[in-house]
Amino acid sequence: MASLDALPFTYTFDPASTALLVIDMQRDFLEPGGFGETLGNDVGQLRRTIEPTAALLAACRAAGLTIIHTREGHLPDLSDCPPAKLNRGDPSLRIGAPGPMGRILIRGEAGHDIIGELAPAPGEPVIDKPGKGAFYATELGEMLTAKGITSLVVTGVTTEVCVHTTVREANDRGYECLVLADCVGSYFPEFQAAGLSMIAAQGGIFGWVAESPAFIAALQSTLSRT
Repeated sequence: MASLDALPFTYTFDPASTALLVIDMQRDFLEPGGFGETLGNDVGQLRRTIEPTAALLAACRAAGLTIIHTREGHLPDLSDCPPAKLNRGDPSLRIGAPGPMGRILIRGEAGHDIIGELAPAPGEPVIDKPGKGAFYATELGEMLTAKGITSLVVTGVTTEVCVHTTVREANDRGYECLVLADCVGSYFPEFQAAGLSMIAAQGGIFGWVAESPAFIAALQSTLSRT
């Protein structure tokens, strides 16, 4: 077992039953000129997560940890995108509309792909999800069960939307979630701060919050003892 200082108290995990979940690190969200920037957002708020997440991925790969990536996106005919999600915002910038990197949030388009800096390694599964949460209408739950996973280390974007939804889904399913503050990001600093506070509030109502160097050190310490 390994442990590290976290909010609201020490987080303990077994690397053999822990998975790293990298949520929606997609070109349309993080790259200059992508869909996110087209909406007027500061992608720099998300891009600050790239370097620590890359270091985290390297450490987790070296340790043999289970690593799973997700991408938010829809089928080209939008049959998996309900009106409650589709009919939002400027019609010219809605899901399926032409965007700077292909049709917005459509599977197979350039903008839908994961950024090169955090590209999945061979053998690392990529979950294509039609919703904000990574469990909804995906095989993630079955995959985690098959691998004997009980703890999730959660990274990705955005903190208050897809990260939060996934952590809440995971908590309801009994997973112990650690969210790494420097590896999750929001376009809005106030949402970032509030989102992280909500996870660890009330004695860890949804999970724990820590920084990635603390997790990496705990992981490497455990490996050095084996």
